[in-house]
Amino acid sequence: MRFVVAPLARLVYRPIIEGRDNVPKHGAVIIASNHLSFIDSVVIPICAPRPVVFIAKKEYWEGKGIRGALTRGWFNAIGSIPVERGTHRAAQESLDAALQVLKDGQAFGIYPEGTRSRDGRLYRGKTGVGWLALTAQVPVVPCAVIGTDKLQPVGARFPRVARFTVRFSEPLTFAPPSTGTTAAQARRAVTDQVMDAIAAMSPQELAGVYNESPHPTP
Repeated sequence: MRFVVAPLARLVYRPIIEGRDNVPKHGAVIIASNHLSFIDSVVIPICAPRPVVFIAKKEYWEGKGIRGALTRGWFNAIGSIPVERGTHRAAQESLDAALQVLKDGQAFGIYPEGTRSRDGRLYRGKTGVGWLALTAQVPVVPCAVIGTDKLQPVGARFPRVARFTVRFSEPLTFAPPSTGTTAAQARRAVTDQVMDAIAAMSPQELAGVYNESPHPTP
């Protein structure tokens, strides 16, 4: 992945990469990005100077036959972690898995919006990124992907040849909550600061609301 796929993809797609040196090359770090396309979880590790671990829904590891084996192999190759999706308990298990990645000194990628933007707007961030940053006490590198919705639009099975941009901002660090600040307030403040940094790098219109999945769990 790192020595063959990533250089080949950069050669074919010629991505514009800005601020790559802002990503620490060693130690635990959170990379928090906007989310436009399924392929974002491939694009960001290709453009980052180090491997970046993302979570992915467990169903990708449960396919049958050759196609299922190829899918599992691909997600294993890019370092994804299988998790359940769609419930509060699953959300906490996802954060716990992310926390373990950070404890191991790796880079973890997260989409504070929670799911892909289907209308191109930038949605309000959910506070999981704030919980992770404050619990693990690690820096957060805001990231903006631009044009990946053209590279692989929602519903497309395979990527197209289209140029895209990935921007990495300077790392943000956060002190533990001060006296008089609740944990929920601290998580919200951290998340808003991260989302403001992403918005500053992205041309997206701000939605001002949360992005809900088009297929909510009953």
